[in-house]
Amino acid sequence: MSADGSTAGHTEQVRAVLARLARFTGRTLRAEWYAIVVDPVRRLARRGLPGLLLAFVAAFGVIFFHDVAQHPTGALWVKRLGGVTADLPLWLSLLRTPVSLYVPALDLPVWAGIAQLFLAFALAELILGRARTLAIAYVTTLAGTLTARVMIALGPGWWGFGLPPACGEVLDTGPSAAVVGLFTYLAVVRRAPVVFTLTGGSMVWESIAVPNLAGREHLIAVGMSLVLGLLHGRRERLRSLVRSAPPTRTAEPAPARAVPVPVPAQPDRPRSADPVPEAVLPSPERRSTRADVSRR
Repeated sequence: MSADGSTAGHTEQVRAVLARLARFTGRTLRAEWYAIVVDPVRRLARRGLPGLLLAFVAAFGVIFFHDVAQHPTGALWVKRLGGVTADLPLWLSLLRTPVSLYVPALDLPVWAGIAQLFLAFALAELILGRARTLAIAYVTTLAGTLTARVMIALGPGWWGFGLPPACGEVLDTGPSAAVVGLFTYLAVVRRAPVVFTLTGGSMVWESIAVPNLAGREHLIAVGMSLVLGLLHGRRERLRSLVRSAPPTRTAEPAPARAVPVPVPAQPDRPRSADPVPEAVLPSPERRSTRADVSRR
């Protein structure tokens, strides 16, 4: 075979691979567009604005706490109500964690964070429902908070896993961990690689570029949401398997055997004498014939 023929064959193979890759990318992007954009918009059209109740509450909560924190007294109360640090007692951290979902970081632009927060809660509420949205947001935030306490308790070292005690005074990430967790969970459940790259991938890059406590908590939130997303798929499969399984027949109890009831013994009756044979009387017809004979 000539060199021109081998080059042409190699070019055809490359074109075939690129064509398959392009078709796969197009199908993936189309499926993700319908799963992340089209389907939530249709649900919003059916439910109306009440379908975004959690998103509005989260956005207005962040705006409220941000405005209150602009004053010294307000900042003190916001820290007392929703400020979570690793040096606090565990019971106090657990008590403040739900409020910390609405306490933004004061050193970050609040309006960009509010837009991300509203979008994350809106998509999650329309796709997952309110109960699951709150559960995912709380669990991912709590996982980051508790893991940070473990890192600080271990101290420096441990192959870069531990943290110095000074990190115990740093405030928790606030709603950002919940936002990352919701986006990652939606990306896993709806099979959206673009959303996962923009959220989980950006958090990984942030933790590498700027290694701090917030970046580690974001990574923990991403990992927890990944685990929850994978368990969600398996739970649905287990439910379908249980429903499709044939019902098991329970063994019927054996019929009870009849217990013989003892009959009370009757007293012996005295034996009577031999029965007297009854006298055979002539029938009426015989009587009539005898009477006729005697008359004759």
